Amino acid sequence: MGDLSKDINSTFPNSKIKALLNIIYTANWINSHQNAFFKPFGISPQQFNILRILRGAGEAIKVQTIKERMLERAPNATRLMDKLCDKQLIERLPCPEDRRVVHIQITNKGLNLIDQISKEFNEDLLENLSEKEATQLSDLLDKIR
Repeated sequence: MGDLSKDINSTFPNSKIKALLNIIYTANWINSHQNAFFKPFGISPQQFNILRILRGAGEAIKVQTIKERMLERAPNATRLMDKLCDKQLIERLPCPEDRRVVHIQITNKGLNLIDQISKEFNEDLLENLSEKEATQLSDLLDKIR
């Protein structure tokens, strides 16, 4: 198991500072693993999140709805969707009632990619945690926010 003190060769003035730095360090560690995993698929973790949201919606939804549901509130969500559109993983649909509104829908190619990713995603970053510990961690993170 990792120990932040050893990993970054540092000591901390108190447990709260160590916990905060550990959250940041672990978030970066998870992000690095995710970037490496998604790279062969030609998408980023944020783009995968958009595809996941669209698959779950089951229908075309507004760009604003996607932004609200994203795990990482990305100010560049429109640019992320532009790239997904270029790869033909999503498509934009004009709203007949309001020309200012655009709906986004996942394509069959996007659904196939998500299926492929789901089959290959077997690395469990939380494998060292029991279900009870995972629940406790989640509850503590919720408490922080």
